[in-house]
Amino acid sequence: MRLLAATMTAAVLLTACGSLTDTSAGTCPGGQIRFGVEPYEDPAKLKPAYEVLAKALQGALNCPVELQVVDDYAAEVLAMRNGRLDIAQFGPLGYVFASTKAKAEPLVSFGDAKGALTTYTAAIWVPKDSPVKSVKDLDGKSLALSSIGSTSGDALPRYALRQAGVTARLDYAGGHPEAMLALTNGKVEAAEINSQQLATAKAAGAFDETRFRAVWTSEPIPNDPITVRGDLDPAFKDRVRKALLQLGPADVAKVGALLDVDPPGPLAAVTKDTYRPLFDLAATLGLTEEDV
Repeated sequence: MRLLAATMTAAVLLTACGSLTDTSAGTCPGGQIRFGVEPYEDPAKLKPAYEVLAKALQGALNCPVELQVVDDYAAEVLAMRNGRLDIAQFGPLGYVFASTKAKAEPLVSFGDAKGALTTYTAAIWVPKDSPVKSVKDLDGKSLALSSIGSTSGDALPRYALRQAGVTARLDYAGGHPEAMLALTNGKVEAAEINSQQLATAKAAGAFDETRFRAVWTSEPIPNDPITVRGDLDPAFKDRVRKALLQLGPADVAKVGALLDVDPPGPLAAVTKDTYRPLFDLAATLGLTEEDV
C-alpha cells in the first residue's frame, strides 16, 4: 500500500466559521475536525459534493473541518487508526474492519425523504448478447471488480461466486466507474456495477442499459455509515452525532445524489447492529483487515 501521504488525493480546509483560535481544543480536538471520505466515485465528483456537507457540519459544530478524500479503503482505516482522521465515511465492509482496527463508531447514514435509512445493491452485469445467464456461467470468465475491500465491488460478488461454486478470472479495475468502463469497452466479459454507480452513470449518459443485463443482484445493503473515532471524548462524539442529525436535506443532497438517494432526507441514526450482516459476511468469507 502506498504511503498515507500519497493517498490523500484531495484536501481542503474549510474556515468559513472562523479561525482555529475561535474554538478551544476541548471543543475541537486538535483545533479542527478531520473528515475522511472513501474513494467510491471519481474524486472530482466527490470533493465538491462533500465540501457542501463538510461546510454544514462545520457550522453546526463551530469547528473548522478539513476534508480528505483518500486513495483507497485501506488508507482510510489506517488514517483513523493512526489518529489522522476524527470522523470518516466508510463502506459497510470497510466499517467492519475500521470498528476493530480504528475503533470507529457509526453515527449516521443517508436517509430518504422520510428519514428512513437507505440501501443499495451489488450486481454483476454482462453484455445483452452474452451466453452468461447466471453466476454459474461465470466459471472461467473475466469479471471486473471495483477495489479490494469494497462491499459491493468485491466481497459480495466474490461471495456470490463462492456460493455458486465457480471461479472467475478477477480483474480489479480500481473503482466502480473503472469496472463499469471495463465492461462497456469490451475489456471483460462481466463486471460488478452497483445500484449507485448505475444511477450516476445513467444520469450522465455514460451507460446504455439496453445493451447490458444483470445476471445477479445482492440483497439490500445499508448505506455507508459516517463514523467517529472511538477514543475521542464522549461528549465530543455526542456533539458530532447531534450535529450530523440536525443537518437538512440540502446539506446532504449532493452526496445523496452520488449514493442514489433521491430525494434526500435528513441523515438517519445507525448503530453497529445496523451493519451486523456485514460482520457475518466477513466471518463467512474469512476476511481480515488485510483484505481491505
